[in-house]
Parts: sequence; structure tokens; C-alpha cells
Amino acid sequence: MPPRSAVPLLLSAVLLTGCGTAQESAADEAGTASSPTPTASAAGTIQGRWWTWASSEGESTNPVADTTGEFCDRNQPEDVWFLAGTFGGTVRRTCTVPAGRPVVFPLVNLAGSEAVCEEFMAVAEGRATLDGEPVTPERVEEGDVAVTGVAGNPLTGEEGTTVSHACGLWVRLQPLRPGRHTLSVRGSSGDFRTGVDYTLIVGTGQRA
Repeated sequence: MPPRSAVPLLLSAVLLTGCGTAQESAADEAGTASSPTPTASAAGTIQGRWWTWASSEGESTNPVADTTGEFCDRNQPEDVWFLAGTFGGTVRRTCTVPAGRPVVFPLVNLAGSEAVCEEFMAVAEGRATLDGEPVTPERVEEGDVAVTGVAGNPLTGEEGTTVSHACGLWVRLQPLRPGRHTLSVRGSSGDFRTGVDYTLIVGTGQRA
């Protein structure tokens, strides 16, 4: 995501497409299941849902502003588990994830005008590792999303729905095996840097 000061002007968005061959191999080793690549419309739908999720909490409980992972379960849908990046810098988070949920997260992302997205993606880079194995991200450079936010959220800055052009690097993981996993996420575009080191505790009844 871009710096917090830019977010209300640009929005900020994330996108997901299907797993390529390299990602499927890493996912199998980590105990995930492979799945077909979604269509562009499916990717757009999950992207809009992610942004609405990320905009559904005020700053004090927002998952993007979260520095520990204590708010990672806020407003999660029933069919997928979203993870958040940061507004800049790197944090460590621990998050308990229900078993059987695909996991979706951005590496670096933006929503604004098509021209701004083009500039952003020209220098966008990112990487992720799951349990020490690299995961191949997908690059998405076009798509409109509708984002519905609550009052005081730090992404859109206001209550209501906004439509914006979205672009970014994103990853979708199929459900992880029960137990403890490590996920490292890094992304950048120009001078902006973001990163999260996640400990994911999946469906075992353990507490963080």
C-alpha cells in the first residue's frame, strides 16, 4: 500500500489472480491444495471484497495499521481469510486462521486513476515465502473495484462506496494444513516499502 497520507487521495488496492506452477509447487510442500486460475472477473470480485474488508474498521482496530495481529480476525468473510500489508515499514503479526480457508493478501498495491496505476506498477516489486519456500505472486495492472468503507477508516477516509482503478501484486494460497506456519511478505514501489512477518496458527485450537 502507498503511504498513509496518500491513501485517501488514491485509495489503495490489492489484487489476486490464480497460482502459477511455481506457486502450486510451493503450496503443495506447505500443505495447501492447488486450484484453477480465476477469471479476470473473479479476480476483480475478490479484490473489491479485500478492499471493503480493509476499509471496514477505524484506525485503532484496522488490520492494515495493526502492529501485532490482534485485529486480523475483524470482519473476515466465511469463505476466505484476508491478510493485510502495512502503510509503510515492516511489522510482525501473529494470526489464528480457521482451517479450510484460502488465504489472500497483497504484496504492494494501489487504487487510483489508470495513469497513477501505470506509474506505480512500472516499478512495483514483491516477494513472499511460506514456511521458507518462495511463493510466486501475480501481477495485475488493470481493473475497477467498488470499495465500501466505514467512517474514520484510514484507507478511504470516509463512509460510503467509491469506485477506483486498481493495480498491484497479490497472492492467493489454498487452505494451509493445521498447525503453525511462517509467512514473509515484502513489497515496494519507488521509495515506498512495506513488509509483514506473519506467524499463522491454522485450525488447531492453539492460541497466539
